[in-house]
Amino acid sequence: MKIKPFAFTLALSLALLPASPQALENTKIELPDMGDSSGTLISPAEEKEFGEAFFRSLHSQISINQDAEIQEYIQTIGEKLVANSDLPGNPFHFFVVMENDINAFAGPGGYIGVNSGLILITEAESELASVMGHEIAHVTQRHLYRAYEASSRLSIPTVAATLAAILLGTQSPALGQAAIIAIQAGSVQFQIDFTRENEAEADRVGMQTLAASQYDPRSMPTFFERLQQSSRYSGQNVPEFLRTHPVTASRISDTRGRAESYPYKQYPDSLGYQLTKAKIRVLTSRDNADTLKYFQLRKTQGTTEQRTVARYGLGIWELKAQKFNEAETIFQQLNKEYPNQPQYLTALARTALDSKNYSTALARYKKLTEQFPYNEAIKLEYITSLLKAGNPTLAQKYLFLLKPKTQQLPVYSEQLAQVYSDLNQPAESHRYLAEYYYATGQTKDAILQIKLAQKSKGLNFQLSSILNERLSFFVSQEEEARRNK
Repeated sequence: MKIKPFAFTLALSLALLPASPQALENTKIELPDMGDSSGTLISPAEEKEFGEAFFRSLHSQISINQDAEIQEYIQTIGEKLVANSDLPGNPFHFFVVMENDINAFAGPGGYIGVNSGLILITEAESELASVMGHEIAHVTQRHLYRAYEASSRLSIPTVAATLAAILLGTQSPALGQAAIIAIQAGSVQFQIDFTRENEAEADRVGMQTLAASQYDPRSMPTFFERLQQSSRYSGQNVPEFLRTHPVTASRISDTRGRAESYPYKQYPDSLGYQLTKAKIRVLTSRDNADTLKYFQLRKTQGTTEQRTVARYGLGIWELKAQKFNEAETIFQQLNKEYPNQPQYLTALARTALDSKNYSTALARYKKLTEQFPYNEAIKLEYITSLLKAGNPTLAQKYLFLLKPKTQQLPVYSEQLAQVYSDLNQPAESHRYLAEYYYATGQTKDAILQIKLAQKSKGLNFQLSSILNERLSFFVSQEEEARRNK
């Protein structure tokens, strides 16, 4: 699909590409001062397509969280904020980038990413919510869409890939510059940055959303101030969030003044926030010994809840280290004390699954689906256990019962591909594996899988037509990417 001239107000403006990498390095990255509050310059269908293309590009460049429980948490927090935003009916997709860099960003189509490093440095759930509320405001106020004069030859995949390269390239300038040069064929360069006016508006609107969602408005200036202070002696290692969202003394003062207009009250963190942080700390750890020490120290300190969270963190650490007996002991104890906490129950079921005790895992997950019938993360894990235990028919049944939003995740196509493989339906298996590869930015592999599907015996007319259509689409996408290299 081609972008119509003037049809797209993106947070990007076009400029001549500097002649050399050094010139590129010295080029100012300008933030989008984008308007179009009416949303008339881009159709909902175009915005949706652009957002999906952007998300695919991210998958091919960074590590996006695949843990269903973490995804469930971040999506729940995001949807709570969106429900109290200026556009409660608009679709948003929240995800965690498993990187230690401190960053968060809003992409087109309501795709909002939060780095695991940022989550870990927050000291309260309201601080995390304040960052997410700020990014939501960038979307609702149309800061990502601004008078964008594009050549009609620029396609949505090209623009999406370039935007992804810029958002990631500032973390690695050399990588970003190389990606931009490759994507834009040496003729144009996208620039993106948020103006002071954009930031001030995102702070103001984000704080309103924060307060309406029952989070602490004071957390916004508190978090900004701590970030600013911690970066004073960082030299060139300034957190990426501060590079793209400059925090000044006046900005902190302004947000603090606004926050003080709200009545003071206590905003306790949810247990889900604490447990998600503990799990992320283990999954992203680069020093297992240091992480073990971190939780061992805290299991005897603080409140009862803090000590319990530390025990959970130790259990996740033991599970990651494949010390299944130790993990089983910890999670059994937690389940006895807190029989209605899904994270503890899920961790116990996961322990049985990872230790290949499939009968026990299936029993535990089945009980969980009955106890928490609306928890999509539990359903996804149950489906995984069914596949590993050799029951693709039941796995398929549960896949079809997942919510439409969950079925849009790459893992859905991946699991469905496994289902059809186990059911000895290779054409369907290759077809859905192709969809998984495409969703994760691997178009060449998607084309290969469709071609393999077409070689399968006994294709009916309907499936053959679907495969032909998808092959044509994937090939056109790959050709577009090749033309811009």
